[in-house]
Amino acid sequence: MQEDFVVYLWQFQAFSKTNLQTAEGETVDIIRTGSLNKNAGADFQMAEILLAGIRWVGNVELHLRTSDWLKHRHQENKNYDTVILHVVWENDLPQNAILRSDRSPVPVLELKPLTDLLLLEKYHFLKNTQSPIPCANLISQVLKETVASMLEKTLLNRLERKASDIRQLLRSNTQDWEQTAYQVLAQNMGFKVNSEPFLQLSKSLSLKTIWKHTDQLPVVEALLFGQAGFLEAEATDDYMAFLQREYRFFAYKYQLQPLKVEQWKFSKLRPPNFPSLRLAQLAVLLQRRKSSFGDMMEYENFEFFLELFDIQTSTYWQEHYLFGKKSEKPIGSMGRKSVENIVINTVVPLMVVFGQEKDNAQYLVHAIRILEQIAPEKNHITEIYTELGLAASNAFESQAQIELYNEFCTQKRCLNCDLGIRIVGRG
Repeated sequence: MQEDFVVYLWQFQAFSKTNLQTAEGETVDIIRTGSLNKNAGADFQMAEILLAGIRWVGNVELHLRTSDWLKHRHQENKNYDTVILHVVWENDLPQNAILRSDRSPVPVLELKPLTDLLLLEKYHFLKNTQSPIPCANLISQVLKETVASMLEKTLLNRLERKASDIRQLLRSNTQDWEQTAYQVLAQNMGFKVNSEPFLQLSKSLSLKTIWKHTDQLPVVEALLFGQAGFLEAEATDDYMAFLQREYRFFAYKYQLQPLKVEQWKFSKLRPPNFPSLRLAQLAVLLQRRKSSFGDMMEYENFEFFLELFDIQTSTYWQEHYLFGKKSEKPIGSMGRKSVENIVINTVVPLMVVFGQEKDNAQYLVHAIRILEQIAPEKNHITEIYTELGLAASNAFESQAQIELYNEFCTQKRCLNCDLGIRIVGRG
């Protein structure tokens, strides 16, 4: 058993409270359980109880065993002097063995004798199952409203995690939204496999430098390909030689140090996803629009973004995936799925952060509406939920499913999930 079960029991008061007494024999009436604390300190803050008829307001600490208090040395920590009740699954110490730093005793409430064994059986089933989704065989018992509510929570969790990374970039860029949006866009042009070198590239080559040359797409390409390290090798054709000359001039002018070409990954990628082609597409995006961030934030219609990212690369990259290697057939524009991916991972989280920074919830509404207009992603995770009868109808739901799977199901955080709580708590 883990401590999350004790947290569940206390938070939802899922134990018998008839003639409730502490291990010391004093009556206990729980008026308020308190708020779950996810930071350092006692587990529940500002609880309220009646202990032998006397009202106490303070914190509640939870452990599997009473002796854990001593193991964690809480008796020496003044931060735990505000604990009014020590709630444990099993009491393994004699009365008054738990003390605050001032030597005053902390009352202990043991939950094991008060808990329905059926709850414990369901908890162990969820924790011990080998299924990637622990509640797969029981999820049909959960109301659709509960599933929808949990998916909304996980979607907001996912957006906040992505927003947190963007906020760090924004701070490092001294609140420069354009530079930050450029970096987030570049990172997501890497589509996971090459996201890190794309991010490093965008950090080493500023947007302001690129904007000085947006009247000439070849120069923008020279800057990007040169800074990425693709122009360090011997030229394989005239166009590569031209870009090399351009980059050498601007590298000296702007004191640029290129990345190592070995950082880029091509293995197991289809040619349309090669980083060389993605760089060519990024060059067009940057060359074509100077106020892309401002444009993106004010739209909630996905069709706008389809048009925004409907780009055709330069003539050379319509015929090549790599320098010096011609494609057997013409290379088209960025596909719809790629655009959807960029909007989901670039535009949507940027909107969330922008709304938070401007204290305007309307941008979160925009972000959610965009997700609702995009077709659901199809991958091994969404396929699992489809088999369970929970097929996603749009990207809002598929993104939520991915978050639910990665952050709750695979980590077996069932008692932090509304679905698991509902299943364990059913009679």
